[in-house]
Amino acid sequence: MALLAGLVGLLTACGGATDAEPGEGAITVEHAQGTTSLDGPPERIVVLDLGVLETLDELGVEGVVGVPQVANLPEHLAEYGSDDYTKVGSLKEPDFEQVNALEPDLVIVAGRSAPAYGELSEIAPTVDLTVDTTDFLAGATERIETLGSLFGKEDAVQDRLSALAARADEIASSGADKTGLVVLTTGGKMSAYGPGSRFGIVYDDLGVRPAVAGLSAETHGDAISAEFIADADPDLLFVIDRDSAIGEAGQSAKQVLDNALVNGTTAARSGGIVHLDPTQWYLTSNGLSSLESMVEAVGDSVA
Repeated sequence: MALLAGLVGLLTACGGATDAEPGEGAITVEHAQGTTSLDGPPERIVVLDLGVLETLDELGVEGVVGVPQVANLPEHLAEYGSDDYTKVGSLKEPDFEQVNALEPDLVIVAGRSAPAYGELSEIAPTVDLTVDTTDFLAGATERIETLGSLFGKEDAVQDRLSALAARADEIASSGADKTGLVVLTTGGKMSAYGPGSRFGIVYDDLGVRPAVAGLSAETHGDAISAEFIADADPDLLFVIDRDSAIGEAGQSAKQVLDNALVNGTTAARSGGIVHLDPTQWYLTSNGLSSLESMVEAVGDSVA
């Protein structure tokens, strides 16, 4: 996409770091909450975001020593649930003492852990790789490029991101013929999300036309009912089951949506109810492989 083509790496070698190894200079990282300087490539890393962890794992980056404790850890990240990795609190509430004890060279926060940036940066160099949801695909691309540059994986990252951008362009050119509505279910209730929201990639980057104008871009979306969905009558109904993503018991998204009003919509009658992978869309949406799969899921739906 045009807006992706101009993205550049956010890391610059500054040189002259007194405690960097020979031939290596200090590294400056620009991120969501400012600029952070590192003495050199980090060797002990605490990661407090699952999407970032996914990308590091995909790129084969070594050195992760601390990760959050997650009850419903995604299957492809299951190894990080072992005792080989120190658990440093939850996704929202880091354990600052545990982080400090690990003596990391770098702490990475994003999204849910971003509010802890200030306290963590007093312990060790910290960067915030939160994605700007108002321009999700470009923002996620930028953050992945940052990781690629920081760990010497630029070529691998660029190859995949170039293919991703080309695929997104292809989908956007066909998606505009269909209207869509993104709905998240949790605790038997539903919320809808519009452009510029955490799930706005469906509209903003992949060309699906919003079935309803003016939906919230806030984190929790707009509370809606089955009547709302029936009135919107989208061609495509994209569904994210939050409870499934976090391992919460309760009504599944399919159960919540199984009623006469929803079943009478164009989406239901034409096979256009798309149950998106809840882990990818709710927990790891800023991760490299999740982002690729998310784009493909929408692409399959508009084909």
